[in-house]
Formats: sequence, C-alpha cells, structure tokens
Amino acid sequence: MSNFLYLFRGGDEAFDKLSQEEKQAHMEVWGAWMGGLKEKGKLLDGLPLGKDGKVVHNRGEVVTNGPFAEGAEMVGGYLIVSAKDYDEAVEISKGCPIFDYEGSFVEVREILSMEH
Repeated sequence: MSNFLYLFRGGDEAFDKLSQEEKQAHMEVWGAWMGGLKEKGKLLDGLPLGKDGKVVHNRGEVVTNGPFAEGAEMVGGYLIVSAKDYDEAVEISKGCPIFDYEGSFVEVREILSMEH
C-alpha cells in the first residue's frame, strides 16, 4: 500500500453561485464520500484550503500575496488516501464530488518516502 495526495482544482466559482441550501447539500455529499473512504480505511487526512495565501521566494527575501493561479487551477483542498497502486488511487478519485460542480480535475500524486 502507498499513500496518495489528491489536489482538488476548480469548482469554486460554480459552488459560490449555489444557494445556502445547495451548498449545504453539496457539503453533505463530500462528507458521505469522505466518510465512506474512512470506513474502508482509505482516507488518512484531508481538508479544504483557504482562498488566500502567501508565496515565499528566495528564502523569504520576497513574500507576495498569492496564490496566483486562475480559478480553474486554484488548489481548493486535499485528501491523503491509501491505495495499493496508482490504478486504485485514480479509481477512488473518480467518485470525488468536485466533479458535480465544474471542478476541473483531481491531481493524484504518490507520496514518497524520504528514506533511501
């Protein structure tokens, strides 16, 4: 088994246009999806990210407001899941609720060990 990072991109503009009731319903879908992954022992961690941030350059010589990605490219959250391989990690990601509201994509990346 390996751990994989899911980076969620896009969907914020469509989500922001929903009514409060629609937003709540969508968050319940996320909760159900993540709860199912947790019950199966696949979900290790995951949270949404704030829209604002800072970008640090040259060991702090320059600090700018960011991130600067376009809306569809903005990382809005992450999950860490456990899967046997990339194929399983990709298959799990296909059920992600981000696709319900014009989310651009889920980037799936294996988390590597720092040990040699």
